[in-house]
Amino acid sequence: MDSIVNNNNNNNSSESIQLDAPTVTDIDGNVYNTVTIGTQTWMKENLKTTKLNDGSDITQISDNSIWGFYTSKAYCWYNNDKITYKDTYGAIYNLSTVATRKLCPIGWHVPSDNEWSILAKNLGGANVAGAKLKESGTLHRTAPNSEATNGSGFTALPGGYRINNYGTFDDLTHKGYW
Repeated sequence: MDSIVNNNNNNNSSESIQLDAPTVTDIDGNVYNTVTIGTQTWMKENLKTTKLNDGSDITQISDNSIWGFYTSKAYCWYNNDKITYKDTYGAIYNLSTVATRKLCPIGWHVPSDNEWSILAKNLGGANVAGAKLKESGTLHRTAPNSEATNGSGFTALPGGYRINNYGTFDDLTHKGYW
């Protein structure tokens, strides 16, 4: 599971987009750019941390046969290739890791469905928000990607996911999952 997180500013008013919002740093020292859309501040990048915000390690699972059955906190890099995928797409986390509520830097959290709805509303509604969130062009996304404008500055990337039952990877450059 990829994680895009936001802070606790989540009222329903639609406001402007602030592209030069402050950065945030995780416990591993990774620095993330942020964007403020309406009253919500969002990380513009997927998490790359290998530790929870209390300093405890998250287990890296590379074995496909273990991933789907592992019930403790775990992460991996797409195709188990940190060098190629970490900086661009971040890590993939299992549900047990997200459920700890300690994955994000202190003061941040994985957004709720309601917070995603507020984001969509602030961008003009669900029918147009996706195009405004997605990185334009085909550097990281399968063509044609013609509807994407990244008008929000969010720069959503299609980082794919890891299939729980088989531990295999899918959808890189096609879809993002949050």
